[in-house]
Amino acid sequence: MQPYQANFWRSIPFLRILVPLIAGIIIQFHLQLDNRMIWVCAFTGLGLVLLMRYQSSARLYRFSWINGLGLNLVFFAAGCLLTNYKDISKAEDWVGKSYKENDAVIVTIQEPLVTKAKSYKAVARINQVIKKTNVSEVSGDILIYFQKDGTKPNLKYGSQILIIKPLQAITNSGNPGGFDYKRYCAFQDIHHQVFLKNGDYKILQTTNANWFRQILINTREWVLSVLRKNISGKDEVAVAEALLIGYRDDLDRELVQSYSNTGVVHIIAISGLHLGMIYWALKQLFGLFKRRKWNRFIQPLVILFVLWMFTFIAGGVPSILRSAIMFTCIVIGDTIGRRTNIYNTLAASAFIMLLISPFYLWDVGFQLSFAAVLSIVAFSKHVTNWFYFENKSLRYIWNMCAVTLSAQVLTIPIILYHFHQFPNLFLFTNILIVPLSGIILFAELLLLIVSFIPLLSEYTGKVVEGLVWTMNWLIERTNRIPFALTDGIQISIIQSFILYVAIISASIWLLRKNKQMMFAAGAFLVVFFGLRSLDIIKVNQQQKLIVYNVPQHTAIDVVEGDKFNFIGDSILLEDGFLRNFHLRPSRILNRMDEGILSSLSIDNGSISSENKKILIIDQPLSAQKNISKVKADAIIITKNPRLYINQLLQQYDCKLVIFDATNPLWKIRLWKKDCDSLHLRHYSVPEQGAFELDL
Repeated sequence: MQPYQANFWRSIPFLRILVPLIAGIIIQFHLQLDNRMIWVCAFTGLGLVLLMRYQSSARLYRFSWINGLGLNLVFFAAGCLLTNYKDISKAEDWVGKSYKENDAVIVTIQEPLVTKAKSYKAVARINQVIKKTNVSEVSGDILIYFQKDGTKPNLKYGSQILIIKPLQAITNSGNPGGFDYKRYCAFQDIHHQVFLKNGDYKILQTTNANWFRQILINTREWVLSVLRKNISGKDEVAVAEALLIGYRDDLDRELVQSYSNTGVVHIIAISGLHLGMIYWALKQLFGLFKRRKWNRFIQPLVILFVLWMFTFIAGGVPSILRSAIMFTCIVIGDTIGRRTNIYNTLAASAFIMLLISPFYLWDVGFQLSFAAVLSIVAFSKHVTNWFYFENKSLRYIWNMCAVTLSAQVLTIPIILYHFHQFPNLFLFTNILIVPLSGIILFAELLLLIVSFIPLLSEYTGKVVEGLVWTMNWLIERTNRIPFALTDGIQISIIQSFILYVAIISASIWLLRKNKQMMFAAGAFLVVFFGLRSLDIIKVNQQQKLIVYNVPQHTAIDVVEGDKFNFIGDSILLEDGFLRNFHLRPSRILNRMDEGILSSLSIDNGSISSENKKILIIDQPLSAQKNISKVKADAIIITKNPRLYINQLLQQYDCKLVIFDATNPLWKIRLWKKDCDSLHLRHYSVPEQGAFELDL
């Protein structure tokens, strides 16, 4: 190892322990290693480290790899144990281990109720399971939806209620390429949900609130009330709430999509950008008192207090939590007079966050946040040196462009893998929107300061509203440009890793002039495009039927090659959210667009290929006698028709019956019993997820 590389490696100790920790988290999550094996690994590693502590300097230098192996084993085991410890479903008192369908539960509301289109939503903590013979103390959170009947339940943070309605396990829709909502909730200790009507629960007189969390919630509610009082526009106040404290429940879905399509969704996703602006402003303020003796001690305390209060009020999301930890390391380093290695600071931030929750590793915000900062640190200086402008304004604009371009280098694979799109105008929108969002952020902070002075708060609110309106207008106009977005990109996780290796190899080649890395980058790009070509060839050969799990809606795609025809409710063509959430992921995964099918026919409720025939029944069967049975490979029952399975078999000779999500569960269960008694295969889409059949 070259001296420079050795010194650099020694300067980032947190990265050296972060790698095995991450490896342990990933392997334990997927393989679920036995605890005995993990402890053997931990004690073996600890033994190797202790053994090397009693060796001579010469032997320690010669066998330094043994010490490294021991440390890696220890932190690998730590990652495994941490994953087990943070998985609430493995806890002895987890609600899922004791709760039965007829039990009642006592829960504590953990947040103010959020108003949804058809309900009021809240996260609650389950405290007790009440059985006929005993009461059990349990742990675990639950999603509660209260029926919207005109009267909002008189519930707040800390309120306790008795629920007598059976809890439902959270499940995924099972649609191809769909969001793993079950895993997302599990990472937040949520495994159950329930929809409550007035008679399904009772509000108790007792409360259970944490004083610090109560202060944060009260502060958050005060901030929201100030914004809502002084900003009148619906979209404007929603964006102002998101930009200042990350409150996104009032945001319009189409507006959020516009921000995502133009590459500036981080503006309303409460990221490190916001914390960086506040940190910069506080540094400038205390810079006025740098000659004062008290400044050395007061400055770090005030900065850390403000940054962490802002972080807690914003909900402690991974992107801002990473920034808070990183700025804390920087502030402490400045206070004790030691310059910190930014790579080590980033690794330390990631290490601390994973100790808080190893499941942050699967959080897209966590991934993008670290990738963007690492990319800026590694490449912004080199990109900035591409051009030099004597004019200060031009130099400022170019510096912003350099930072924005640099941030994209290591985030591209993540964006392509998770979002399947690339905002082509990200550079243009960031140059305009980032400075504007900074002005809006400080204007909102000013609004909070002057909120006690009616006249000043009124005019400040109008200024904030005008600025937010301008930002929204720019985003929506940009989003309408035809070439603003490249959409429908599909890469696998293996392809994204190969793309990362190609990008890193190319970067080393360009920065270090290493020709071997040039050939490596080229080779990995060939592999990347080769795998994509194989995927495209496979797609062109597909012929299949997909019955989607869209609650209360008929949704069927008939697929041939990279084309599909849709059969279903017209609202799914009109409602952008329903289409994007339920259908679009599958169409991106299968690389297909709507078009003409050459060898598959769709006619009057019948789907036919050379080998199979599928029928769709959405009407009651008419009474017919002495007719020959219609043969079908499968029958899809939709729209809850009045029919009996034995009546169906009198008219159709079929091998499989599929019940889609428009049929009520109670009726599907009755049909399934009839199918079992008649030895007929069946499939329930709302219970088993989307149904796919090769044609």
